[in-house]
Amino acid sequence: MLVRDAMSTLVLTIGPDHTLRQAAQLMSARRVGAAVVLDPDTSGLGILTERDILNSIGLGQDPDREKAGAHTTNNVVFAAPAWTLENAADAMTRGGFRHLIVLDERDHEPLGIVSVRDIVRCWTGVRQRIPAAAP
Repeated sequence: MLVRDAMSTLVLTIGPDHTLRQAAQLMSARRVGAAVVLDPDTSGLGILTERDILNSIGLGQDPDREKAGAHTTNNVVFAAPAWTLENAADAMTRGGFRHLIVLDERDHEPLGIVSVRDIVRCWTGVRQRIPAAAP
């Protein structure tokens, strides 16, 4: 099975000036564990994960003052849609992370995100049950 078969095409993109609280609210509303951080000044892509937000709060930092850009991973390993899930799992294991941004090989635009959960779901054949959004 390939990354394109497992990835989520719901890509949350935020800017580096979003606060961590704003990022967390957007991630929660869309039920995603990571956001692509696009810095228009550098034209670079980074990733902010739920773990990055948790680490900041654990350090006592104020999520209303901390900016996403200060907690973004910028040395990102990207996946191609034609990678096998084994390739993606190997990259995650070697890098110690749980999400890969999937890039279009022609224009290098984000197509999706693949997570460890996506891979496990494919390998086990278990469909994710998504609860209804809270009122």
